[in-house]
Formats: sequence, structure tokens, C-alpha cells
Amino acid sequence: MAVAARNKPRLGRSSSRIDPDSLMRIKNLQLRSKVVVEGFYNGLHRSPFHGFSSQFSEYREYVSGDDLRYVDWKLYARSDRYYIKRFEDETNLRCYVLLDRSKSMEFGSLSYSKSDYAVTLAATLAYFLNKQRDAVGLLTFHDQLGEYIPARYRPGHFHRLLVALETPLSGKKTDLISPIRQIAEITRRRSLVVLISDLLSDPGELEKSLGSLRSCGHDVIVFQVLDPAEVNFDFQEPSLFFDLESGKKLYIDPKTAKKRYLERLQAHESIIKQACENHGIDRFQLMTDRPLEDAMFDFLQVREFSKSSSVHRQNVRARGKGVS
Repeated sequence: MAVAARNKPRLGRSSSRIDPDSLMRIKNLQLRSKVVVEGFYNGLHRSPFHGFSSQFSEYREYVSGDDLRYVDWKLYARSDRYYIKRFEDETNLRCYVLLDRSKSMEFGSLSYSKSDYAVTLAATLAYFLNKQRDAVGLLTFHDQLGEYIPARYRPGHFHRLLVALETPLSGKKTDLISPIRQIAEITRRRSLVVLISDLLSDPGELEKSLGSLRSCGHDVIVFQVLDPAEVNFDFQEPSLFFDLESGKKLYIDPKTAKKRYLERLQAHESIIKQACENHGIDRFQLMTDRPLEDAMFDFLQVREFSKSSSVHRQNVRARGKGVS
């Protein structure tokens, strides 16, 4: 992880996690994401979600659907307007998920591909955020920009996200620059940006693009999804390897190529790691054989840090306006 010094809350991990192979056998994406989130909730040793806190943060105007128990009736008597007391446990995070849909994501040495795993992760995060009443948006990409859905929290929005996530792969190469640049341009309000990709592209301009997000005040978390075979290169017999993005075919003897391959992979990873560290960005490498609850734990720690920072700024603004 890139920034352990940020003092995010540490959460215990569950000993009973869902095997990804069993999870991917669930064909319905919504049900798959629900299974992960519910398993995640059950596995928390210490849940940070206990409803409304006793520590008051600020007021906000009442909107349809809010719980009337939290209307400040005294303030209504003075102002003739409805206001809700906002507490520190009420979430108001805006999150954008940037999902890599390039051809390289189709690779999989298991019974499912990196894309299956990444799409499930994106759906799981969206389901979790929706349950927490947070606004979540989506931007898919390959060598071009794909589906874009603005961050919202409203009825039917999660279903719209699922439809976009289930759109078949259509791209070839990976362009990490364009989606990051677009989110930086269109997202004026501070948000949490989640990049899900194998990052198997030229990392040369990645640092600059990630830096632009951080300079705009966004928190960023990177989930790098890789297949175990890509990391370990445990192929035994000489074989014909097919590049999913370029279409090139190479006949390779793994015994002679493994050392050079691992050296180049390590160099690539070092560049990405340094780029994230330079900008205080949390980066987590996910093998597709790891339970998705692991990613949920990592995400929650970044989310809670982002939320607490947002609450702090809101309190400062509220004090400046004389709200108490």
C-alpha cells in the first residue's frame, strides 16, 4: 500500500471468505456483488457502520426520503424550513470507478478472466456504495473511452451501472491517460476515484495523469488486477503465445524466457509503484485467485479516510458560517 502513514482505520479480516471460483459461477452480476458485500459485512470484526453517530457534524436541507426522526424541529420553528442534522456516520461520498475493458483483461489461466474479476469488483463497490447512500459513477475505457455514467444516488441508478458493466468487451489496447484526464476535467467536486486495471501498458504518462487527479483534490485508489500466471510465469512447455492486444504470436520456451520476463515485469511494477507513492495514492495488487472481500477491506480503509477528511472540511465551513 502506498501511504500507510495516513493513519486510516485498521480493520480485522474475516477468516471465512468466498472462493472466487465459486463466486464466478453465479451468473447474475447483481447477485454476485450482493454475495460479496453481505459476506464482507458478516466478516467484519469491528464494523464502523452503527447508524447515526452521537457526534453532530452539520445541517443540510431535507430531501424527499430522509428519515423524519432527524429533522430539527426547533430550527424549523425559527426558519420555517426543514433541515436534517447530519452526523459523522452519514455518508456523502462521491466515487467514480474507472474500469479497464481492454483486450488484455480477457486473459485468464483460471476458470474466469481478469475482466470477469474486475467487473465483479466494480459491481461490488457500486453495490456497497449504493447501500451506503453514496453517489457512484462509472467510466469504462480501452484504447478509447467507453461507457460514462455520472455519479448519482437515486432509484434505478445501480441497475444502470450493472447494464454498463455487462456490456461485452469491445476495445483492444489500453489507454490509461484519456479516462483519468476526462475524470479530472468533468469532476469538479472532490471525489474518490477508483482505477481498476491490469496496468499492462506504457506507464510513462501514468504518473502525470494520476498527479492531475490529486492536484484537483481527489482521493485515488488503484486496484491492479493480475492473473497468477502473469506474475509467476509458471508455464512449463514451449508454447505459442498470443498477444491479445496486438494480435502478435510468439513461440516461447518458458525455461529460457522466464528470467527476462520477470525482470521486465518487476521494472514495470517499480515504475507504477513509484508513480503512486509520489502522489500519495493507495495501490493494491489483486491476484484473481484472491477473495474479493480483501479488496473490500482495502477500499473501506481508503473510503473512511476520504470521508473523515471531507467531514473535517465541512465542519470548518460550517463554523465559518456560524452553524453550531
